[in-house]
Amino acid sequence: LRQRRTHRKAGNVADFCRRWGRNYRYMVVLDADSVMSGRCLVSLVQLMEAHPDAGIIQTATQAIGHATLHARAQQFAARVTGRLFTLGMQFWQLGESHYWGHNAIIRIEPFMRHCALAPIRGRGGLAGSIMSHDFVEAALMRRAGYKVWLVSDLQGSYEQQPPDLISELQRDRRWCQGNLQNARLMAEPGIHRVHRFMFGVGAMSYLSAPLWLLFMALGTTMLVLDSASGTDWHASLAERASLWAWTLSLLFLPRVLGVIAVFLRREQRAFGGGLNLARSALAESVMALLLAPIRMVAHSLFVVVALTGLRLEWKSPPREAAGVAWRDAVAHYAPVMLGTAAVASTLAMTMPSALPWAYPVLLPLLLAAPLTVGMASVALGRQMRAQGWLLIPEESWSPAVLRRAWKYA
Repeated sequence: LRQRRTHRKAGNVADFCRRWGRNYRYMVVLDADSVMSGRCLVSLVQLMEAHPDAGIIQTATQAIGHATLHARAQQFAARVTGRLFTLGMQFWQLGESHYWGHNAIIRIEPFMRHCALAPIRGRGGLAGSIMSHDFVEAALMRRAGYKVWLVSDLQGSYEQQPPDLISELQRDRRWCQGNLQNARLMAEPGIHRVHRFMFGVGAMSYLSAPLWLLFMALGTTMLVLDSASGTDWHASLAERASLWAWTLSLLFLPRVLGVIAVFLRREQRAFGGGLNLARSALAESVMALLLAPIRMVAHSLFVVVALTGLRLEWKSPPREAAGVAWRDAVAHYAPVMLGTAAVASTLAMTMPSALPWAYPVLLPLLLAAPLTVGMASVALGRQMRAQGWLLIPEESWSPAVLRRAWKYA
């Protein structure tokens, strides 16, 4: 609790380095909801001692301890699909990996010498203090000649996630502005090409949302204009079905591969058995499809806010599951639901044959408030857990470090 709380989390780390950094060889950075086992901490130090050219070693954190349906779906997806994602990053990035700002060990001396962050020059939302400082610190550490590694198979590193969609989007707004801000640093001299690429990918992870929205808006406009002029919509049923099939493959294939990997490693018992694993994967996929349009619209708004320079309040999202009130959800999503209703009405009057193809996007937006309230329910999450839905290994058998953490939390 600093008297001058400047530069947010990066300022906390910098304050520690100024005061006590010279007394230590390494530091392990944690978030307020981080849990790490003693064995994991010792392993990180051993890896650092064995590799003196390593500047940062990042663990692959596992999401745990969630009660709501929304958060339990996120932790299930992170465990089943996220593991393959992390292995892929470790394989391709090697010594130019991600650093996510927590649950990682850092070599203090080069960090203090090379990773201090100056504000980005200019005005607006993409200038000022660097918000997604972790990506930039990893790039600066690599530029200094030290490697940044992601260790995907180290056990005992845990974190929590936001319990509901509104809290998740609150966090994403900050991440969106930080990633767009980092894109301005792609041309910095000496940055490794992998980290330049990561800056670009981080920005595109949010810029893709308005691009998707623009794609659909243009398509809808063309349909309405063609209908008004008497022109037939010349895309055949087979062409439309093919487009949907490719889209669904991109969405579902990583999940299918994740489930297959669990079976190949004979770990299905830790997920409640093969049947529970399969039905949980299907349920999580359906929930992801329902929430994707809501995230698309929200991320598009975040991009507009970031590019226009509107003020962003730094406020960490809650981690405790308390549910979402109907009044709050309706107030939060009212503009989106009303706008979607107007689009659906226009399509129904001008091009009713196109309406079924738009349902997968329009219906979740129309139902944004009830979806958020229902998936934020603690009672529903606990009921589904009792019935074996969305189980993860730590729910089948909790490690001692988690039992102690929950006892003292």
